[in-house]
Amino acid sequence: MSFLRHRLLGPPAAFAALIITTGCSSSDDSATAAVPSPDTAVAKLCRNLDRALPQKVDGLSRHDPRPASELTAGWGSPVIILRCGVPRPAAMNDPDADGAEVDGVGWLLQKQGDGSFRFTTTLRTAYVEVTLPESRTGHGVAPLVSLAPAIKKAIPEGIAD
Repeated sequence: MSFLRHRLLGPPAAFAALIITTGCSSSDDSATAAVPSPDTAVAKLCRNLDRALPQKVDGLSRHDPRPASELTAGWGSPVIILRCGVPRPAAMNDPDADGAEVDGVGWLLQKQGDGSFRFTTTLRTAYVEVTLPESRTGHGVAPLVSLAPAIKKAIPEGIAD
């Protein structure tokens, strides 16, 4: 996969956009997340990840989205959402895609139209997606640092698909 030449968060502008603090916070007690539907082997890895996930990410308490599932998790409000067993993003085929390695876990970085960021693991046997709402981007990749030990423990290195 040629994407994995890992431009460390791309040009400085991409990193600057990631660390911009918006200063707003809204209550989102009804966060929802689409539950992925991976094959049996990946679902097992995701269940192992769910058991390994920390109770706090970047100082935020775990607050899982609805519907309840071992394939999804969340922290804080607005919620940082993790989904395990997602399909491979098409952007991984783009040799110019932005990526980063955070504490031994490779990530594809995608800025969304609403100002949030979506990170998807690379070179792991299951794809794990983490979405940071725009108001949570002020701490850069700190949430990924919190999640890296659990991902390394539960999702082996390798190629998914």
